Amino acid sequence: MKIGIVLPHMGPHATIENIINLAKMAEQEKFDSLWVGERLLWPVNPQTPFPGNPDGSLPTIYQNVLDGLETLTFVAANTDRIALGTSVIDMLFHNPVVLARRFATLDILSGGRIIAGLGIGWLKDEYQVSNVPYENKGARADEFIEALKKIWTDDVVEFNGKYYNIPASKIGPKPIQKPHIPVYLGGFSLNTYSRIAKYANGWLGAAGGPLEHLANSIKMLRDQAFKANKSRNPDELEIAILVFPQIDETPTKQNNTKERATLSGTIDEVGDDLRKIKEMGADHVIFGFMSMDSEQVIDTIKQLSGFLI
Repeated sequence: MKIGIVLPHMGPHATIENIINLAKMAEQEKFDSLWVGERLLWPVNPQTPFPGNPDGSLPTIYQNVLDGLETLTFVAANTDRIALGTSVIDMLFHNPVVLARRFATLDILSGGRIIAGLGIGWLKDEYQVSNVPYENKGARADEFIEALKKIWTDDVVEFNGKYYNIPASKIGPKPIQKPHIPVYLGGFSLNTYSRIAKYANGWLGAAGGPLEHLANSIKMLRDQAFKANKSRNPDELEIAILVFPQIDETPTKQNNTKERATLSGTIDEVGDDLRKIKEMGADHVIFGFMSMDSEQVIDTIKQLSGFLI
């Protein structure tokens, strides 16, 4: 089981000291990966409700977000071994040639440690500011990934699609990792699972509700992967799950005010949830603790990772 950590690149804890301290401590403890996300805006009156909150409000940490790839470049220069991933870059807000080169450059500068975690976004305001139509997101994403792979692998790159076109060109540098940088996709729809089966190396999921929902998602992903690409073994897909534990050392049975939410409670209670996630077939668990200092994060993950052995 691989263990990853979300870097403190959002909100008030997004400082040079916090990022470097956590990155170096994670590598020293031999954790496997460090991750960043992407947010372009914190709209005052969002056109799309945030799916992670019952009232649809956006988390305030999205008001202050360091650029993900710039952050990973900085971290790459201060670490040697640990993998560096994006969870996620919303690809449609970018030009495929520019984004492919940024990822390839970072793969070279890091010595081949990059994971390209990609999504298609959900916030209409970000589509608006990127001047990209909100419709036909899936078809655009299919072409985008195809173009990325051509840029990373073909000596002469040429792409003629409905949404993206690249004239026959030499485009370098190529990434260190062969045949290309690993591509993971985020999302929970059947179309996303089909896209993963056709184009991706893994899935970036999240444990944000009842664990039964996550188990069903993993099963649907593997089923859809087989349907979309019968020549591919669904078990080859890496399952990476983001978790955001809420630690409270008061046992749930002593706290009668509410039922325990998934990944909340004591270390043992959260650890039991993590054990179940592993049993579902997760290969990689990525911990997000955006409001702790580096030492607290590392200490807590060391305790919780014992449940994943």
